[in-house]
Amino acid sequence: MNFYTILRILVPLAAVLVLAGSYQQWGWAGLFGALGMLVMWGLLHFSSMMQVLKRTANYPVGYVDSAVMLNAKLRKGMTLLHVLAMTRALGQQQSPQGVQPEVFRWIDNSDSFVDVVFADGRLRSWGLARPSVDEPVHAINP
Repeated sequence: MNFYTILRILVPLAAVLVLAGSYQQWGWAGLFGALGMLVMWGLLHFSSMMQVLKRTANYPVGYVDSAVMLNAKLRKGMTLLHVLAMTRALGQQQSPQGVQPEVFRWIDNSDSFVDVVFADGRLRSWGLARPSVDEPVHAINP
C-alpha cells in the first residue's frame, strides 16, 4: 500500500471521527458546526480546481511556455491538477483514452516537448526531448 492509498482511507475516516467527536462533545450544534467546516473545506478544494480548469481553457491544448522549465519543476507523485496549474494548459493525450498509464505531452515554441506519464492520477515519470540541430549555428558579426 502506498502513501496515497492510505490517504484515501484516512481522510474519510478522520472526517467521520471529527463528526462523531463533535456530536459527542457539543451535541447537535457541534455536529452541524463540524459538518459546516467539512463542507467549507470541500468547497475550497472545488473552487481551487475550477480556477485551475478556467485558466487551462485560455491556452492551446498541449502548449507550454518552456518545456525545459516544466521538466525542471516536475516531481514524482504530483497530481495531474498540480501539473495543469503549472502549465496552464491541458496536455495533448498520447495514450489511448481510458488506458493506464496515461501519457500527456506539452510542447513549446522551439519544438521541445515533455512527455509526462500519470498512473492513477499521479505523476510517475517524464522525459524531455529537444529537437536535433543538424546545421551548425554561425554567429553573424557586423
